[in-house]
Amino acid sequence: QVHLVESGGGMVQTGASLRLSCAFSGRRPFSAYAMAWFRQASGKEREFVAAIHWKPGTTHYADSVQGRFTISRDNTKATLQLQMTDVTPDDTAIYYCAAGEGWAPRASMSTGRFQKYWGQGTQVTVSS
Repeated sequence: QVHLVESGGGMVQTGASLRLSCAFSGRRPFSAYAMAWFRQASGKEREFVAAIHWKPGTTHYADSVQGRFTISRDNTKATLQLQMTDVTPDDTAIYYCAAGEGWAPRASMSTGRFQKYWGQGTQVTVSS
C-alpha cells in the first residue's frame, strides 16, 4: 500500500512561482516507483503535467508546462516536487501526485492508467 500527501498549493498571482511537494510512504522503497503530477481544473478532465522515472534525470512534461515547470524527486527523503514558475490562470487546478510501480513509457504514464496510487490533491489558484 502506498500513501501520497500533497502540499504547497495556494493562491498566487500571474507570473508567480509555486513549489508543490508530495510525501510518499509505502512498503516498497520510493525509488521503485515512477512518479507523476496531474491536474484537474473545475469542469475539465484530468490532464497530465509531468512525470519522472526512478532515476531522477528521466523526466517528461506536457507541452503546456514545458519550460515553466520542473519535476524532481529525492529518493532519500521519499518526496516528489513540482516547481512551478511563470504561472497563469490556465494553471489553476487541483494538482495530484501519482505513483506507478516500475517503468512505463511516456505514453502510458501520461494517460494516468499506469499509476495505481493517487494523493488527495492540493489546490492551486492563479489570479490575473
